[in-house]
Amino acid sequence: MSATTVSPSTVPTIKVDADPRIGLRGHLRHTGALVRRNLLWIKQDPESMFDAVLMPVVFTLLFVYVFGGSIGQSLGGGQQQYVQYVIPGMVAMMSMNIAQGVGTGFNEDFNKGIMDRFRSLPIGRASVLIAKISVELLRLLIATTVLMIVALLVGFDITNWGGLFAAVGLTVLFGSGIMWIFLVLGVTMKNAQSVQAMGFLVMMPLQFGSSIFAPTQSMPGWLQGFTKYNPMSGLADAARGLMVGGPVAHGLWVTLAWTAGLTLVMAPVAIRKFTKKS
Repeated sequence: MSATTVSPSTVPTIKVDADPRIGLRGHLRHTGALVRRNLLWIKQDPESMFDAVLMPVVFTLLFVYVFGGSIGQSLGGGQQQYVQYVIPGMVAMMSMNIAQGVGTGFNEDFNKGIMDRFRSLPIGRASVLIAKISVELLRLLIATTVLMIVALLVGFDITNWGGLFAAVGLTVLFGSGIMWIFLVLGVTMKNAQSVQAMGFLVMMPLQFGSSIFAPTQSMPGWLQGFTKYNPMSGLADAARGLMVGGPVAHGLWVTLAWTAGLTLVMAPVAIRKFTKKS
């Protein structure tokens, strides 16, 4: 009996789809499982919550008791007047400070090989990133809660509880948008230190070139133009108007416009880079 020779051209080719199309239900299920995984990781490493718990305390005490007297006088009052001014701004500031942790944590997961394992599984690529953002938003809510407890202890007067919850909701919404920037940094930078350094370059101008800590009227004209459309100024002004009274409209639309723009532009970039990263 003669052996049958099979030509390579006659061997059937089996096409394997490495990233099969996953429906909405599948994405939700995968996201829920990954959120649970991230929460269990925090439970095993409670030190990862130190920034969310301690940072609001340190910043509140620092700005109220170091700068509160002098800046409060410029506001026509004293330290108590400054407390009413700065606390809504710090609620806004928490969104960016917590967002930076998304990038560093994401980068560390890559360097440890965790993300390589996720990408080898038949799960939605967006689910990995959305789960990371969801857990960080929970950390943002915890940080905001701690901030408000400290604020009450230093004399902050909540005159509008509905406005407070609206301000926190707006902060969470903006936080979900700006986190996509830090996810992109987490994917593209080589290590967590590089992500942190680049994050500070993004954070510092936006935070200190804004109305978070002090009114902008005394700033140079060119800087006032920057602060007018700075998303951190918009969020701080909107939160201030909602919590203690004042104009809200301009800050609200600036915040919503930035949130939508960042999400529409940076989310596809983050997902694409995450999928293609080797």
